[in-house]
Amino acid sequence: MRLLLIRHGQTIDNLNGAIGAIVPGPGLTALGQKQAAAIPEALSGERLAAIYVSTMKRTHETALPLANERGLVAQQIDGLEEVTSGDLEQRSDEEAIGIYMSTIFSWWTSLDGRIPGGEDGHEFYRRYTAAIETIAAEHPDSTVAVFSHGAAIRAWSSYAAENIDPEFSRSHPLHNTAVVVLEGSPADGWAATYWAGEPMGGADLEDATAPDPTADALGD
Repeated sequence: MRLLLIRHGQTIDNLNGAIGAIVPGPGLTALGQKQAAAIPEALSGERLAAIYVSTMKRTHETALPLANERGLVAQQIDGLEEVTSGDLEQRSDEEAIGIYMSTIFSWWTSLDGRIPGGEDGHEFYRRYTAAIETIAAEHPDSTVAVFSHGAAIRAWSSYAAENIDPEFSRSHPLHNTAVVVLEGSPADGWAATYWAGEPMGGADLEDATAPDPTADALGD
């Protein structure tokens, strides 16, 4: 199957550069709505069997224009949420962002690292993989759009795809409504075939002035 892992549109947390992972979280900003509205045309060449969203409001609002255009109902599934923020929720300072992202990328070598007050790598990959396996069981030979979150998509794609290494994931941003495409299956494994870090509607829909800790490239 083909998984189109799509990051949600801009929220107020993204605009403020804050870590935000509590459910249901905020909806989209005006720019986020424009980003979402551009998705149907960007995916006009894709034949989609289904659309899935996380339990967070921003994925529902991002998926809505595509769902309406295709005559599909976006199905909510547990497990696709952002990497939990724990004690770092709503912090936008350099120290918090560094802890959050470096912990997530440390899962490449050990899943034991834990977000302070949040989940460790074992817990994150178990619940995200379970969600993907449920989707794959329903649509084993189809293309499916999955609306999820920046750090979660980067982390799970890097973990699941056999052809993505740590340096690639660290150095490739994933801005609002960017998409990562994986092909394969839970049984046979996954390969990344496409990684577009910009919004689907193009760079004009990216807010270059807003700090976005889960989107940008991560330095050493």
